[in-house]
Amino acid sequence: MKLVSWNVNGIRACVTKGFLDFFHAVNADIFCLQETKCQADQITLQLDGYYQYWNSAERKGYSGTAIFSKVKPLSVHFGLHEHFEEKEGRVITLEFEDFYIVNVYTPNSKRDLSRLPYRLDWEKQIRLYLQTLEEKKPVILCGDLNVAHQEVDLKNPRTNQKNSGFTVEERGEMSALLQAGFVDSFRFKYPDKTESYTWWSYMNKVRERNIGWRIDYFLVSNQLKEKIVESTIHHTVFGSDHCPIGLELNM
Repeated sequence: MKLVSWNVNGIRACVTKGFLDFFHAVNADIFCLQETKCQADQITLQLDGYYQYWNSAERKGYSGTAIFSKVKPLSVHFGLHEHFEEKEGRVITLEFEDFYIVNVYTPNSKRDLSRLPYRLDWEKQIRLYLQTLEEKKPVILCGDLNVAHQEVDLKNPRTNQKNSGFTVEERGEMSALLQAGFVDSFRFKYPDKTESYTWWSYMNKVRERNIGWRIDYFLVSNQLKEKIVESTIHHTVFGSDHCPIGLELNM
């Protein structure tokens, strides 16, 4: 089974930059998007053979997620649990016979860290939600999680110690999620691989010089880790400030 995740930073713009070429070439069974930045009626994608599920933010041109699946899911859920209101279109869950897939666009703490308290509450709520799902069947979590977990996951760890996406608090929440029973598929396959990033600033020649961060992930429940065949970073694919990532599982 082949899965792909991509923060497209605006699907309408990404379509003009080769999105469909990559989509058809990779031929994923499940393809997840983050930061779609559009309402459902603002774009029509002709994706033959795929069921489409969109979760848009109430605020136009902001956030949003989508999943395209070759197999019709048993159920679809938007948002988190009923006790946590989520109006930014950041989560879609599809249930299949043997697993759940949860597509997430984690809130950014902002440059001045003004949204860090909300972010930390979000982390606790998503962990609770995932653990509830795991009581029923294994979970695959994918998306832009907006954190570089370890120093190896960004080019300049020393100068980013207190910056959004690399604070002690955010990294600690990622550690807590992994300790709760999840595996970072890329590090499972490549524990020591360096200079493997998924996001680069739009600043001049930053991507060309590979000054990046790995903030996009496929995490899987512990019971699925031995089914990981490959975890891929498609760093040569452009169209966004993020590149797509892939996961192949022997299900």
